[in-house]
Amino acid sequence: MRAAYALAMERLYLACIVVSAAALVAITLVIPYGVFMRYVMNSASSWPEPFSVLAMVLFSFVGGAAAYRAGAHICVQMLTDAVPPRVRGVMLKLADGAMIATALFMLIYGAQLVKVTWNQTIAEFPTLSVGLTYSPIPVGGLFTLLFVVERLWLGAPPPGSIMYRDQPLAE
Repeated sequence: MRAAYALAMERLYLACIVVSAAALVAITLVIPYGVFMRYVMNSASSWPEPFSVLAMVLFSFVGGAAAYRAGAHICVQMLTDAVPPRVRGVMLKLADGAMIATALFMLIYGAQLVKVTWNQTIAEFPTLSVGLTYSPIPVGGLFTLLFVVERLWLGAPPPGSIMYRDQPLAE
């Protein structure tokens, strides 16, 4: 069961990275297009800026979950490195508790935000639901929660390694 969960979290982590990277690449391509159209062609497009904002929301919340799993999140590492190991362990457990609270907040209130705004549309993308554009918030919260469970149950993934290859997991 532990190995299956670790594998599922690994695949979820990789999916988060791919989605976040795609959103970042899209932003990188769309913003220069908008600038080119506005200043070179003297014909501003209305969609590049709102598209980039939507892609940044996706990048932030899905990528944030992946950053948590990778241990690249803001955890006041300088402070935890400066205290004795016993205190560090307590502080890291408190950080995990804070991440659980944050993830639950994102999941619950993000889902409510999606529900309330589902029937609204964006002017630049009239077929796109506002609720759909907010869906990375509860999804990111769910992914973060799953990664916290993984960290608490299985421990942190090995540094510099994507898979748990170096550490066999007992069933």
